[in-house]
Amino acid sequence: MRTASPTQAPQRSTPLRLAGALAGCSLVLLVLVGTAWHPLISADREVARTTHRWAVDERTLTHACRILTDWVWDPTTMRLLCLIVILWLVWRRAAWWTASWLALTVAVGTLVQQGLKAAVDRERPVWPDPVDSAHYAAFPSGHAMTATVVCGLLLWLLHGFGVGRGLFRAGLAVAAVSVVGVGLTRVWLGVHWLTDVLGGWLLGGTLVALAVAAHQRWRPEPPRRTPGSAP
Repeated sequence: MRTASPTQAPQRSTPLRLAGALAGCSLVLLVLVGTAWHPLISADREVARTTHRWAVDERTLTHACRILTDWVWDPTTMRLLCLIVILWLVWRRAAWWTASWLALTVAVGTLVQQGLKAAVDRERPVWPDPVDSAHYAAFPSGHAMTATVVCGLLLWLLHGFGVGRGLFRAGLAVAAVSVVGVGLTRVWLGVHWLTDVLGGWLLGGTLVALAVAAHQRWRPEPPRRTPGSAP
């Protein structure tokens, strides 16, 4: 039976440690939101009032935010991107396990997100002059969580396939802009509290870290590209 080398063991424990830290922060935030801790709720409302006032005044920027959040960074767009990657992995045949892992992780993320929305049942901000609308409960932000999960997993796959440093840095920049950008648009458009977005980021990061740990545990070899295949 093959055993992990001394250098492999710390690498495999890192995702679990990160998952533990993120899960702890997520739990604290969930309790504070669920119990309506006054300082947190007051800060949420102050941020929401300020950004909504800006959104009403800056109509051009608000319109751009709606395009980005409804089309570019929408959860459906993110899941379609994941589907394309999954189909490509299946087409490679040797990467079917990773394709299944990716599909399962995204599905679990959706279930966790919807389950928490139903359990917490937090109301969204309400405005007399809304600039956008959204459905279902507020916490956590589905846009923020889905973008974090998809971008995090795809970024890890890029690293695993050993792409060049320039391409990886470009992917990292796109992922960072997407994850941060979608969260900011949700607050700007007045459809989420700031802590909804923060919760989405923390929960998404927790799921990515757990998924990476699972991949390293049950499929230790990174999904390197095969000779002649596209990166």
